[in-house]
Amino acid sequence: MSQTRKPPAPWRRRQSPQRRSAPRGGQRFGWFRFILSIAVIGFLAAAAFLVAITRDLPNVSDIELAQPRLGGEVYLDRNGQVISRRGASRGASLSVDELPDYLVNAVLSVEDRRFYEHGGVDFRGVARAMLANIRAGRVVQGGSTITQQLAKNLFLTSDRTFVRKIQEMVLAWQLEQRFSKDEIIALYLDRVYFGAGAYGVEAAAQRYFGRSARDVSLGEAALLAGLLKAPSRYSPANDMERAAARATVVLDLMYETGRITEEERIEAAQTPIRVARAASTPGAGYFIDTIESLARELAGDREADIVVYTTLDIQAQRAAEAAVRSVMTDPETARGADQAALVAMSGNGAIRAMVGGIDYATSPYNRALNARRQPGSAFKAFVYAAAFESGLRPEDVRDDMPVSWGNWSPTNYNGQYSGPMTLETAFSRSSNVVAARVAEETGHGFIAELAHRLGIESEIRVDRSMALGSFEVTPVELATAYTAFANGGQRAHSHMIDRIETVDGELLWQRDIPEIETVLDQRTLSWMRRLLETTARSGTARFAAPPGTVTGAKTGTTNDNRDAWIAGYTGGLTAAVWVGNDDSSPTDRAAGSGPPAAIFRAFMTAAPPEAGVPANWTAPEIPEEEEERDPISSLLSRIGVGG
Repeated sequence: MSQTRKPPAPWRRRQSPQRRSAPRGGQRFGWFRFILSIAVIGFLAAAAFLVAITRDLPNVSDIELAQPRLGGEVYLDRNGQVISRRGASRGASLSVDELPDYLVNAVLSVEDRRFYEHGGVDFRGVARAMLANIRAGRVVQGGSTITQQLAKNLFLTSDRTFVRKIQEMVLAWQLEQRFSKDEIIALYLDRVYFGAGAYGVEAAAQRYFGRSARDVSLGEAALLAGLLKAPSRYSPANDMERAAARATVVLDLMYETGRITEEERIEAAQTPIRVARAASTPGAGYFIDTIESLARELAGDREADIVVYTTLDIQAQRAAEAAVRSVMTDPETARGADQAALVAMSGNGAIRAMVGGIDYATSPYNRALNARRQPGSAFKAFVYAAAFESGLRPEDVRDDMPVSWGNWSPTNYNGQYSGPMTLETAFSRSSNVVAARVAEETGHGFIAELAHRLGIESEIRVDRSMALGSFEVTPVELATAYTAFANGGQRAHSHMIDRIETVDGELLWQRDIPEIETVLDQRTLSWMRRLLETTARSGTARFAAPPGTVTGAKTGTTNDNRDAWIAGYTGGLTAAVWVGNDDSSPTDRAAGSGPPAAIFRAFMTAAPPEAGVPANWTAPEIPEEEEERDPISSLLSRIGVGG
């Protein structure tokens, strides 16, 4: 009997080899097409991104090897001494052939060891830097080549973004196509910043050593190369010991990379490096930084060097730096304050000394000019001057006892009250309560007007707390306003430049002398000097007066000792000193009678007296007929009634 063949089971048909293999081959091909599509899209996206970020980049073919540059500036103090040289004073662009081999090798050892091997971007160096940064958990190395740094200096900003880094790499590659290696290193050395306002190796050699980069020694070359990592920190104008230590590190790197011998390294390390005299006043950097842009603007377009005649007195400047340093570097005298500022000026507002912080190398921010802090009781001088103008006298008595106006109740600094006292005593003891009472009688708007008249330019919030200095001013403003008490009652105009000339003596700019403006009448002036000098003799500023001088001063301290001040005059100089913390945190009882008074005294003791104003100047006598006062007439004049 024949058997009927059964058809394959359905599951067997689904498992047939033909039907299993076809989908798998198609699946593999599908994945291949998918991956290829993603790769193409990624490539196109990357290309589009690269085109987008490089579309507006400049054409490196337009760059010339020796660009014309503005001339440099020589800054002289009031007596003709050189304070600083900035810019390329010789204006020369040097080729590699003109420089000592060890100078170029020093720079390559520090900045780009494989400079002559890569094509603008050192991918090996980038990988090494990334690995070091990952291990450290922070950025400790950079992978930029000298060509990349040149591209950034020539064309880009200092923003640290991914896009800017790609642009830097593209430009570096283009520079390598346009220039030879020697031309690139020459361009770099001609434009890189070496600190102290010196751009370019020739300017730096002139600035620090007083001679051309062609003639520097091996040790000096190492010092210059060491500046590139942190120009301000390692500048010999700021800290010679730190600069020398950095130069030793560079010499070690040169030896490790085979660029100098062991004997050359030892000899260079043992040879003292002498810095030009003009570089020996680091704190003057605050002063020069302030006027550098202004001097260039006033001089106009030019290619020749200029000579800027400033108001600074180099002896006074050194005295100011020494005074700040001696007080603020001792924790016992600094009392928890980490910064200080000092500005001193003559009777017409010419700034003779300016210290913007404890250490210019670590913090070039100029607190003397830019830090706005509450003056505290130092503002009381304007409260009492306005009161005397409105009819009060030093002998008038007010009650030093707690008082309230609405929800405002001023309290004395030490929490103690002494009852009735004269205004002179209240001022010298810095009674907050009496100052508030006097301000209430005088009128807060009138006080603000007088402070502006004398030189306070900041906005003054006109309310009851203004009597205790609750608004913000700068040290320069306070010194300017106090100068009227020292110069006979005239408005001072702070300034830092007298004139600008070419090196050949051609006058480019000269300061216009403003008309004399009397801002204090003689009676008010006489009484204010009496109060200020009493305060310096036996009041809160008694630790500030140098022996044997006529000194007038007023201290100021804000809540929690956040800001401590003193402002006053001696020997024709007026000075304001601020002490505190940059973050406005409380200090450890650093009151105005503490660190500021110590700085003021040390400075005024060492600073040369201002010419034309004797140190023992006393206030003029007030005629007897003006001493007699009709209380009714005085009251009428204070409220604006009468003839």
